[in-house]
Amino acid sequence: MSSQEEILSDGRFSRITRDPRFWEMPEKERKVKIDKRFRAMFHDKKFKLKYTVDKRGRPVNYTSTENLKKFYALSESDSDLSESDSKEHTEKKKKKKKGKPKGQADS
Repeated sequence: MSSQEEILSDGRFSRITRDPRFWEMPEKERKVKIDKRFRAMFHDKKFKLKYTVDKRGRPVNYTSTENLKKFYALSESDSDLSESDSKEHTEKKKKKKKGKPKGQADS
């Protein structure tokens, strides 16, 4: 028998299987639901930090937006809006880049 099975079969620890404090949290409940007011934090440059080392000094290559996506999720009603808004946001950036340079005047 494995050690996990031995613990569960022991009478002293049988309470653990019935106690909700020791149950694993469901996937749907792990992430904090946020509404549409805060959806900008997933694509705004102000919230993006690039990490080169972790807290123990080991080299890593990820950004803070990956952490945000790991811990936060848009609420059900806002998730559809966020996908369309992110597409619009990228389209607006492209349009701004295609604009006329500041040195030229309209004739």
